[in-house]
Amino acid sequence: MITTRKATLEDLPVLLEFEQEIIKAERPFDVTLKEEKISYYDIKAMILADDIEVIVVVDNDMPVSSGYASIVTPKKYFKFDKFAYLGFMYTSPSHRGRGINKIVVQALFDWIKSKKIHEVRLDVYTENIGAIKAYEKAGFKKNLLNMRVDLRNIL
Repeated sequence: MITTRKATLEDLPVLLEFEQEIIKAERPFDVTLKEEKISYYDIKAMILADDIEVIVVVDNDMPVSSGYASIVTPKKYFKFDKFAYLGFMYTSPSHRGRGINKIVVQALFDWIKSKKIHEVRLDVYTENIGAIKAYEKAGFKKNLLNMRVDLRNIL
């Protein structure tokens, strides 16, 4: 049976594996990532934080998907005083194509709404078409494109 719940420290070994799978999937989209083993998140601190909700989807007590929402204070020029940032979105290959990402996003949306926050943002690589389509299905719209240049490649 598939259910969602707040992540616990007991989930940490599996969540650390999820993180490495995310990095592996994103390496082709970002040539600036170091080649050695890296980490994006302090997952233990995220699980313990009051202003971050780490969600896992479990199938027969085994985590198969993850995501987090963190409460962020924006720059002063925005109309809102708080927003939620989503990340750490991962679903095991065996459970993809079954609407699991939508379950994660909805669970995070519910937590965000319980905090009386209405603005939600996330980052996704422009070439990650599958992720973009999944987020658009969840109601996200493209907002800003982050660009880069390596000046060693400019004559």
